[in-house]
Amino acid sequence: MLMQALHVIKIGGNVIDNSENLHRFLKDFTALEGHKILVHGGGKVATQISESMGIEAKMIDGRRITDIDTLRVVTMVYAGLINKNVVAQLQRYGANAIGLTGADGNMIHARKRPVKTIDYGFVGDIVENSINPENIAKLLDAGFTPVFCALTHDGEGQLLNTNADTIASAVAVALSEHYETTLVYCFEKKGVLHDINDDDSLIREINPEHYLKLKEEQIIHSGMIPKLDNAFAAISCGVKAVIIGHSDDLGQLKGNTAFGTRLSN
Repeated sequence: MLMQALHVIKIGGNVIDNSENLHRFLKDFTALEGHKILVHGGGKVATQISESMGIEAKMIDGRRITDIDTLRVVTMVYAGLINKNVVAQLQRYGANAIGLTGADGNMIHARKRPVKTIDYGFVGDIVENSINPENIAKLLDAGFTPVFCALTHDGEGQLLNTNADTIASAVAVALSEHYETTLVYCFEKKGVLHDINDDDSLIREINPEHYLKLKEEQIIHSGMIPKLDNAFAAISCGVKAVIIGHSDDLGQLKGNTAFGTRLSN
């Protein structure tokens, strides 16, 4: 039986933080045919609101330390302010969106990150069987467009701040048993570049063998390695393809035009 197509799309802070970029992206997102899921983080808004409340934002290696006060702020910002604004705009453009945390419908379960050298506080890690694909599929098949913020729960009543990239990947993998799933990461670059300072040096396609060669040549290094490692892991677990590209170019998917960098086996 032919499976229906599904796009799981994650947007970064560069979209969330700029209303013009966000509106353009959401119009393109709505225009995509078939089933789709949106996953978002919080951009700079959570930090700005934390500071206005006298709560210092604590970051280590780019990762937010989520103490109880910070958790209250990110819950208000991610699940409230940002999520509901996104949902309202999607309704405006014609997508019947429904805003969710992982706790809603018990759809995304996580485990509180264990303390090793750093105590990250109320941060959740996705583990095996974290995603409830059947409940998410019920929403999709009923005509809803789920919009997940970067919050999960531990099953014991505790919300957890969880990386949005990881949520998007885990959701795509879990739903690949039900749909022909493509995972799309939208960020501020056109895709994976030969030269980070040259936007015209886009690498259109990467397979596992090409990826190893690019790493050996130091063309791909540093922060891009974990992103691509996770992308290829998702592909090996059933996701059809992963696309990494600029949010402004998402509309090209509607006409089946390639954009960004496509990763596949």
